[in-house]
Amino acid sequence: MFQFGGFNMIFPDVGRSFQSSYKCFSVSMLPGNERHDVEKGGKIIMPPSALDALTRLNVEYPMLFKLINSKKNRNSHAGVLEFVADEGKVYLPYWMMDNLLLEEGDIITIESVSLPVATFSKFQPHSTDFLDITNPKAVLENALRNFACLTTGDVVAIKYNKKVYELCVLETKPGNAVSIIECDMNVEFEAPVGYKEPGHPKKEEKPEEENVENMEEDVNTFSGSGNRLDGKKKKEAQLSQPVMKKILARGIPDYDYKIGVIKFDRNVKPISDRVQKEEAIASEPEDFQGQGFSMKKSRK
Repeated sequence: MFQFGGFNMIFPDVGRSFQSSYKCFSVSMLPGNERHDVEKGGKIIMPPSALDALTRLNVEYPMLFKLINSKKNRNSHAGVLEFVADEGKVYLPYWMMDNLLLEEGDIITIESVSLPVATFSKFQPHSTDFLDITNPKAVLENALRNFACLTTGDVVAIKYNKKVYELCVLETKPGNAVSIIECDMNVEFEAPVGYKEPGHPKKEEKPEEENVENMEEDVNTFSGSGNRLDGKKKKEAQLSQPVMKKILARGIPDYDYKIGVIKFDRNVKPISDRVQKEEAIASEPEDFQGQGFSMKKSRK
């Protein structure tokens, strides 16, 4: 506050950022009742003195913070849920401590920041179990209501049907850290870690020699005793009689054909055989000889 000629002029600390260091602990170490709602989201619990300092600095709302682990050179971003922690301490979700490589009681630096509103984000599930969810976008949208911002490279944890799913933030736009409070954000999913697309098994091609052997086996497939169409049993004489092969006439296929065997059948008989047959026919007596008679009586 400065005095000029009796006028009191107060210049508020506009534009100054909040920065402080605290001992960090997981939410399970928070005294009192268990706070399961903190584990489900991306917000932290800070001490009341932080609220007083933020109010005096006129920090923009919503209050967003950058969390820095100087020893491990890791950082992330978060919102604030409540100012009820013990002085000098802050409480973080366990998945956030895991991202920052923090142990119970480690020192963490917290700075107030202003982040752009998110327009796009891309996630990759760490397990193929995430594919069992019927509508993953709706589940993620419902889980992100407990988050204030996203940081590229973080692995966030969401709970659905009593099961925790971890998703890596692969990309955020328009920056590496974005605010997701009251925004219209497009969401995409990358294939889960360890996912393999189902492939079609290739048919093994058998060599030509095996195919020829199979064809030869198929020729003798129809073996066994025959049956009559009228249902009667064959006579014993027919069963005991050997089957005689008949010479097939021209035009009828040879059903006994074997692969690899070529036959040259000739139906033309030698001249000597034909002459003997003609002489035998001429020597036979004529069966029908004599005078013929008419059934009708002739008129005289």
